[in-house]
Amino acid sequence: MENIIFDVKNLNLFYGEKQALINLNMQIEKNAITALIGPSGCGKLTFLRCLNRMNDLIDGCRVEGDILIEGKDMYKGDLNVVDLRTRVGMVFQNYALYPHLTVRKNIMFPLENLKRKDRLSKEEMEKRVLDAAKMVSLEELLDRKPRELSGGQQQRVAIARALVKMPRVLLLDEPLSNLDARLRLQTREEIRRIQRETKITTIFVTHDQEEALSISDLIVVMKEGILQQIGKPQEVYDQPANLFVAKFLGTPPINVFSGKVTDGQVKIGEETVLLADLPDQEVTVGIRPEGFVVDEDGTFSCALKGIEVLGRDISIVASH
Repeated sequence: MENIIFDVKNLNLFYGEKQALINLNMQIEKNAITALIGPSGCGKLTFLRCLNRMNDLIDGCRVEGDILIEGKDMYKGDLNVVDLRTRVGMVFQNYALYPHLTVRKNIMFPLENLKRKDRLSKEEMEKRVLDAAKMVSLEELLDRKPRELSGGQQQRVAIARALVKMPRVLLLDEPLSNLDARLRLQTREEIRRIQRETKITTIFVTHDQEEALSISDLIVVMKEGILQQIGKPQEVYDQPANLFVAKFLGTPPINVFSGKVTDGQVKIGEETVLLADLPDQEVTVGIRPEGFVVDEDGTFSCALKGIEVLGRDISIVASH
């Protein structure tokens, strides 16, 4: 348990009569990047808010079950909200920067709100702000206002504002969704670099599977409030727990065929594609695009519909 930051047990969340999260059980490791992925409305952002108790702000919200952060139950009095806010920092999808404040003041804002024993001197706050700004390469822009920054720079300000508190956990709500493709790739690498340097446990929500697969150490796949699979990205891609996970991960998507097992042979139509020690039954056969090898004498035949040239890749569009 020493390597676990969050331990989630039988978590259920309700908005009035509607259940948004259903019996979630998982453990999230320290010092790693975890991606929460799934289609829109699957509950990933709702779960992220649970990890910061932001769902408390929503009328009619009710939580059942346990979420432990470093062994302390977040919902049963082990931690007050102030303690939790110092442990967990959150970056919102729309950045939520104060337009009338400079970058320096935006980053400093959480420190100015610290009370009593946590209060810092002016010099300490300035040093923390400069350290956080350097971490995200913003030290030259501290006197600018948000409107004078690009989307990627605003994103980095929001990350620096969360990091300046030195939290144990950083939560990111679709951090790259407002950026163009080139900037998204650059910022993705930046987030990974920052996480490696700070060793802060990072959990982020995304609907972009490529983003999740490329920078995360662990991915959590959700559908309709239910955990579908949790594991290392390549393991989940290679060994999906069910057909939903298999279809959700992968670009281009996996090819799915109706098949059958007859006398130890897996058949699609009348063609044998695989030998398997299975009883005779109807099956679903999934083949990743990279799993095909073009062979005129191959056992599986397709009708060519077209060819798409995508820079370094060439995609063959065919039907069985």
